[in-house]
Order: sequence, then structure tokens, then C-alpha cells
Amino acid sequence: MLPRVRFAPSPTGYLHVGGARTALFNWLFARRHGGTFVLRIEDTDAERSSWEMVAGIVDGLRWLGLDWDEGPDIGGPHAPYFQSQRLEKYRSYGHTLVQQGHAYFCYCAPEELQRKRAEADARGEAWTYDRACLRRDPADIARLAAADAAKAVRFRVTPGQTRFEDVVHGEITFDNANIEDFVILRSDGQPTYHLSVVVDDIDMAITHVVRGDDHISNTPKQVLLYRAFGKPEPRFAHVPLIMGPDKKRLSKRHGATSVMEYQRLGYLPEAMVNFLALLGWSPGGDREVLSRDELQSLFALEGISGGNAVFNAEKLDWFNQQHIGRLDGAELLRRIEGRLRAAGLWRDTLTTSEVQWIVRVLDLLKPRVKNLDQLVDELRPFLVDRPEIDPAAASKHLSNDIRPQLAQLAASLENLEPFEAGPAEQALRGVADQAGIKAAALIHATRVAVTGRAVSAGLFDLLVLLGRQRVVERLSRAVNYIPSG
Repeated sequence: MLPRVRFAPSPTGYLHVGGARTALFNWLFARRHGGTFVLRIEDTDAERSSWEMVAGIVDGLRWLGLDWDEGPDIGGPHAPYFQSQRLEKYRSYGHTLVQQGHAYFCYCAPEELQRKRAEADARGEAWTYDRACLRRDPADIARLAAADAAKAVRFRVTPGQTRFEDVVHGEITFDNANIEDFVILRSDGQPTYHLSVVVDDIDMAITHVVRGDDHISNTPKQVLLYRAFGKPEPRFAHVPLIMGPDKKRLSKRHGATSVMEYQRLGYLPEAMVNFLALLGWSPGGDREVLSRDELQSLFALEGISGGNAVFNAEKLDWFNQQHIGRLDGAELLRRIEGRLRAAGLWRDTLTTSEVQWIVRVLDLLKPRVKNLDQLVDELRPFLVDRPEIDPAAASKHLSNDIRPQLAQLAASLENLEPFEAGPAEQALRGVADQAGIKAAALIHATRVAVTGRAVSAGLFDLLVLLGRQRVVERLSRAVNYIPSG
């Protein structure tokens, strides 16, 4: 049987890093084995069951390139894929368990349960449901039923142990004595998580459940439900949680947790997918930079580690730098067009008459940047007529003593043939030698003059790509530079 897996988020408004990693593992597993990836929205409030409410999650999945085979927007043989549209199914399954003796009605008032819990707390004891309704007199139950009293449905936990095999952790055993008779339908008819997720996974023929370690404690209850329904449970794979550098669970205090925030910050989806895949999973060997296709061909649940994974922002930057470097100039230009437009740097000729030139510029700059915003910033001196000169850089490198040499270099470059990196470097060193100054001083001054910055890509390649006319004009302008203020 081909695997059927699901990603089942709640409509929280955005796709967070942990959810994205879970979705990715499920997607990779399905794609590796030719299976089905289902998107299911675990809402229980009818007013929240709209496509718009899950737009943040969907946007994140689509940005990462994680497409689904069945889901709310595209349908499928097991529709609907919103929990809030499946409530009658949950109620039917719940009452079937009552009829079969696996569950029973609980008429205990919430206030009564709270009182018993508070009394146990006062004694320093942990309280679990005492099965009061299982011991009620039949006449009392009949009276309550006739009065249509509010009632929940509780699953009847049998004595013994509940064992299940976990792909990541091996065999896991829970003592049923520590599992209370848990509610599966609330008194208002709403299902609890345990019932709805099991019913959905049965109904949608889910074969593997890949989710976070924080769900391990939920699993014995769900295994008991599968068995009560007479259905085999899926294979479970509980993956390590993602921690911050302080070894505490990843949260906003560690920085951005929304996947789309990383898109806004200039990260590539290829880099994010690569980075997330290696948070708790290893392909074996020492390979790290992997394409989506490579990840898909290598992914195996058995490669998931049992230990928690640490979100290292510097490592993500490194992955992003590597994947930026893998893109050719034309594709890179396409990726940053929107950012260039937002910065007021776009011109349509970049895709026509200037395309060969801008591709060369991008190839020069891309090894230097960690994200797309940095790349746009590095491009600015190439795309403006007059770059602003950084006062600090000017103060350090554009002293009055060196300005005559800038004028001499401008004159030398104006007649240089050919205008290429090697001859340009020879010309600059010749001017420095003639003036009796270090070439490095003139290199720094020239960089500030033509880019406005103290740091840039290799100067002589940069001069060639800026072009003779702009270089000469900027050198000449720097000779008369007057600091603002």
C-alpha cells in the first residue's frame, strides 16, 4: 500500500518553523514513495473554517514548494478537509463506542469536577476522573437521560498496558493505570482532539503519522481508540522538537518563527527547505547542501534522530548563501525583481538590453551575500547615477592627501585600452608608485569614490562592470567631495 500522510495544522494565521518542518517530513516521505500528501485543517469552530483563515499557513507551504494531493481547496475522495465540516461524523463515531461499551455518558457537572480536582490538589495529589458516572445507578441515569441533561462521552480505558512501535523511538509502553477515562465528546457535542484526529485518520486511510515529540503523550489514547474501532493504527514517527540555542523550545524570543517572515527577510525557499530537513534528520555521510529533488530521493523516516534539534540562525544564513550561489544570474534577477522595484532600483532594460551586464554583476556579487536584501543593497552602486558616499568611509579613506591621485587615476582610466580588470589594476598601481604611496591606500579611496562604501566586491572587476564613463565621473566627483554637515 502506498503511504498516505497528512499535515493537519490549526488555523493560527501563519506557518511556524516547527509546523513547516513537520509538513516537510511528511511531504518528503510521500514524494519519495509515490504516496499521497493530505492537507487537513484541524479547526472545530465553524466560523473559523474558511480558506481565508488558513491563508497564512497555505502561503508558507506554497512558498516552500510543498504541494498537497488532497485538501480543502482541491478536494479529494475524503472531503471535506475542514474538521468543522465533519462534526456529525465525530458524533456518530463517538456514540458507536458508547453502544459497543467502549465509552459511556458522563453527566458530571464541570463545577463538580473542578471541586474534586481542587480537593486533590489541596492534598498534594494528582487527580484523575474517578468513574463516578460509570457507577451511577441505572435509574439515576435514566432520569438524567429523560431530562436531556448535559452529558459528555468518556472513553473507557481498559486495564493493562498500551504499546506501540515508533519509527524514531522504537517500542513505547504506557501503563493504562495512568490514563484516565478521557472525554471524546464534550457536553456541547464538540469532539476532543483525540477523537477527531483518529476518526479523520481512519476515514482518510492515513498510513503514517509523522508529528512532533510533544504528541507522544497523546498517542496511547489514540491507539486505544483505533483498537476500539477495530482499525489498525498507523505507523507513528515522532520527530524531535526544535529548540533555540539556549536549548529551550523555539519561540519568538529566539527571533522569527513564521516561515513567511524568512521569505520577507530575503531567504530562499530552497535554503529553508534544506535547513529544515536537516533539523533532526540526516541523509548519512557529510553532505549538507541538497536540492529539493536530492532531499526527496534520500529521505527516510529511519534517518530521523531521537534528540532535539537546535535552530541555528547562522547555519540558516550559510545555507542561504550556498543556495544563492547555486542560482544563475538570470534566475537570481527574477527572484529579486520585486525587491528592486520596492527599492526604486528596477528598470525594464535589465531584462532586455542590459540583461547580459546585470547577470555578470550578479555573478560577481552573489558570493558576498547571505540574503536577497543584502544582494539588492550590493547592487545599488550599479543601478544609481550617484551613490551616496558613507561619511565614515570618506573620513577614513578620502583624505585631501589622496585626492590628487584620484584625479590622476581618472585621467589614466579615461584613455585605458582595453578597459579590463588587469590593465585597470596596473594603471592604479602605476599612479600609486608615481605618487610614492601604498597601492592599498589608493584602492580603498577608489572603492569609496565609485561605490560610496568601504567594502565591496573585488575592485577591479567592479570597475569594469561599472563601466569607464561612470568610473571616471565618480572618481572626478570624489576629488571635490565635501562631507555633509
